[in-house]
Amino acid sequence: MASLTNSILTFQTSTPHQHEGATLRPDALLSSSYFPIQRVKLSTRTPSLSSKTSQSLTSIISELEKERDNTTIDQFEEGERTSTSSTTTTKIQEPELADRWQDIHGQEDWVGMLDPMDPLLRTELIRYGEMAQACYDAFDFDPYSKYCGSCKFPRHRFFDGLDMANYGYDITRYLYATSNINLPNFFMQARWPKVWSKNANWIGYVAVSNDETSKRLGRRDITIAWRGTVTRLEWIADLMDYLRPISADNIPCPDPYVKVESGFLELYIDKDENCRYCKFSAREQILTEVKRLLEMYPNEEMSITVTGHSLGSALAMLSAYDIVETGLNVRADTSAVPICVFSFSGPRVGNIRFKERIEELGVKVLRVVNVHDIVPKSPGLVFNEHSPAMVMKICEGLPWSYSHVGVELALDHKNSPFLKPINDPVCAHNLEAHLHLLDGYHGKGRRFVLATGRDIALVNKACDFLKDHYCVPPSWRQDENKGMIRDKDGRWIQPERPRLDDHPSDIHLHLKHLGLSSS
Repeated sequence: MASLTNSILTFQTSTPHQHEGATLRPDALLSSSYFPIQRVKLSTRTPSLSSKTSQSLTSIISELEKERDNTTIDQFEEGERTSTSSTTTTKIQEPELADRWQDIHGQEDWVGMLDPMDPLLRTELIRYGEMAQACYDAFDFDPYSKYCGSCKFPRHRFFDGLDMANYGYDITRYLYATSNINLPNFFMQARWPKVWSKNANWIGYVAVSNDETSKRLGRRDITIAWRGTVTRLEWIADLMDYLRPISADNIPCPDPYVKVESGFLELYIDKDENCRYCKFSAREQILTEVKRLLEMYPNEEMSITVTGHSLGSALAMLSAYDIVETGLNVRADTSAVPICVFSFSGPRVGNIRFKERIEELGVKVLRVVNVHDIVPKSPGLVFNEHSPAMVMKICEGLPWSYSHVGVELALDHKNSPFLKPINDPVCAHNLEAHLHLLDGYHGKGRRFVLATGRDIALVNKACDFLKDHYCVPPSWRQDENKGMIRDKDGRWIQPERPRLDDHPSDIHLHLKHLGLSSS
C-alpha cells in the first residue's frame, strides 16, 4: 500500500479553469502573470490514512485528489497575490518606447504585432484611445445647458478638468465645425435662447507632447483627436451614402476617381463665415495648426498621430490623407514626418481608389473594431472590400461602392467575462468597451486577461454593458447637480464659463502660405 501511495503522489494537473475542483473567477483575470500550472510535486507529507486494513483504494485516491486540489488552489491564489509585482516587472522589462516608436507607429504595418498582441502596442493604443475618449468626456451634451455643444473646459485646463493631469501633452488648438450640414444626430444644440454659439459645435483638439513626454516617446508627437458619437447611432441613417470626388472640393488629388462619402467631406470642409468659431473650416483649422507646430520644432524628430472614434474616425482618416496629399508633412530638408491613424470603430470612408491612394502616400492606418458593431460595416453594406475583386472592379464607378483602409484589429466583446453577452448596438459601439477589450486581448484564440488592470467600471461610463454582479450603475458619469451651483445669495444658477478660444491671430498668414486664403 505504501508503494502505491508513493507512486501516485506525482501527477499531471490541468489548468485551473479546466479542473473541475477549481473555479476561475473573472476577477482573477486581472493579472497577466498567471500561467497554467504544468507539473506539481506534492510535499513529502502523506495524507492521513486509516489504520484499518479494510480501507479501500478509492478512499485513498479520494484523499489524494483533495490534496491535489488544495495545492492547485494555493498556487492559483499565490499567483493572484503576486500579480501586481509581476505586472510591474513585465513593464520594466519591456523595450523602451523611444527605441520602438516607428514600429508602434506602423512603419512595417504592424506585421507580427497583433497576434500575439504586442504589449507596448496595446499600451499605446489604449493611450491614444483615451485621448479620443477625452473628447466625449469634455463635451457638453446637455440640451439644458447654454453651453451645449461646446467643450466644458478652457484649453489650458483641458486635461486637469478630466482628472488627466500630467498626461504629457499640451492642447494647442480647439477644433470646431458648423452645424448647418445634415448630420443632426452628431451636432448638439441648446434649448435656451441664450447660447454660446448658434451654429458651432466643438469637435476635437490638436495637442503636442511636452519635453518630458517627447523624451519618453522618442520624438515630438502631434496628436489630433476627433469627437464622434457616444450614445446615438442614428447619424448612420443621416449619411447620404453617396461618394463624391475628393478633388471637387479643392483638396489636391491627381486622381479624379478618388472618392469619399459626401457627408464626411462636407463636415470636414464646410464653414460659416458669420460664425466666430466656424468661420474657418475644420480642414483649414487642422492644416494651419499642423503647419505652425511643424515649424515650431524644425530640428526635432516628429510624428503626427490622428485618432478618433465612430464618425470621428472618418474625420481622422480624411485629415491624415489631406495632410500628406497637401505635402504638409514634408520638411525643408525633404524628410517626411510619419503620419498614423489609430481608428476606433470607424465607418468606411471612401472607395477603393481612396484606399489605394492613402496607402500609396504612406499613411499608416490601424483600425480597432468590435466584430458585433454595425458602424464599421457601414456604409457600403453591399459592395465593399469583402466582395470578389471582379465585382468590385465592375462596380468601381458606382457611388455606393466602399472599401476599408489599412490594417484591422478585430475584437469580440463576447470573449470578455466582465461584459454581458448581449447584442445591444450602442454597447457594442462604445469606445470605453473597445479599450477594455484591448486590455484583455492577447491574440486570436487566447484567453481574455486584463494586461494593465484597467478599471472595468469605465465601461459603464455611458452605457449598460458590465454584468450586474459588479454593481456598477449604467451611464454613471454625470455632472454634479447638472452643473448648477449656488451663488453668493444661495440661489441655484448655471455658472458662466470662460470664453473658449476661437482662432489664432496668424491663421490668415498660414492660410496664405498654404494657398488657401480667399483674399
